[in-house]
Amino acid sequence: MPHPTISSFPIARRRELSLKDYVDGVLAGDRVTLGRAITLVESTLPAHEALAQQLLLELLPHTGKALRVGITGVPGAGKSTFIEAMGSRLTKRGNKVAVLAIDPSSTVTGGSILGDKTRMAELSADANAFIRPSPSAGTLGGVTRKTRETLLVCEAGGFDVVIIETVGTGQSETAVDEMVDCFLVLMVAGTGDELQGIKRGVLELADIVAVNKADGDNLARAALAKRQLETGLHYMRPKVPSWVAKVAACSAREGTGLDEVWNFVLEHRTALTSAGDFAARRQRQQVRWMWSMINERLLAAMREHPSVAERVQPLEAAVAEGRVTASQAAAELLETFGIGTR
Repeated sequence: MPHPTISSFPIARRRELSLKDYVDGVLAGDRVTLGRAITLVESTLPAHEALAQQLLLELLPHTGKALRVGITGVPGAGKSTFIEAMGSRLTKRGNKVAVLAIDPSSTVTGGSILGDKTRMAELSADANAFIRPSPSAGTLGGVTRKTRETLLVCEAGGFDVVIIETVGTGQSETAVDEMVDCFLVLMVAGTGDELQGIKRGVLELADIVAVNKADGDNLARAALAKRQLETGLHYMRPKVPSWVAKVAACSAREGTGLDEVWNFVLEHRTALTSAGDFAARRQRQQVRWMWSMINERLLAAMREHPSVAERVQPLEAAVAEGRVTASQAAAELLETFGIGTR
């Protein structure tokens, strides 16, 4: 008698969830429903997008209570080790921690969807933690939109600390700063990056700077880097009048200095709340998010317009070859789409 093959067994399909199923499951903190809700939010299928927006509307009254922290860092700064150590420290104190990653480079490399869980094996196994990588394809704008919406789902699911990690550089840091309450830049001493970061401008976004790997032979270099960064930040204009960026030295590997870093995060929230800057920051972020959504959808609608699609490649070629100016080409495409130019 032949052995049964996999194809000879019926494959059970997951039950489709209703809007109420999603809402009830997320608010109850059910991890399976939470994961499915985030998958729904990440979907680009029109039917899924419509349901996702209904879900977000239902969840909105239950969001906004989490502390949102953005983390970036130079290559080799030890972001994964730092986030895992800090996240584990917070869950032991009773916090529920969600870690979301924005990786615009995955649009080029096709990065592994399980990469973040592999890098943070201990935290991913923690019942009070949740790690979610960014979608593995799409524009930076698309990835950040999904991350914003995932953040709301996590808050509604009861997570009181949401850490958003940017794996990329440049625009991704600005995008993360636009969706968090506190932006932390992780650096490492002895590479020259602590000062070069100021030239690159990423420290202009920093609310807190943590010099990681302040241990062993690197302890003295970390102390020097801390002093240099404090001096450099002193000459930079604060993001808000109520807070001047703080610098701490820490070792995620040894667990030293992490309490000081987190105390700075809490002090930052207290200072901004007392001055009215905390609520104002979130309000500005909401309005900018609205306009970014308008820009994204207008551009998508324009690209999908049949008449525009016919003219895009010829005009791109003409601009590249110098036969038409970029302004002329843009004006023609906008007029084709139905938007007059002045």
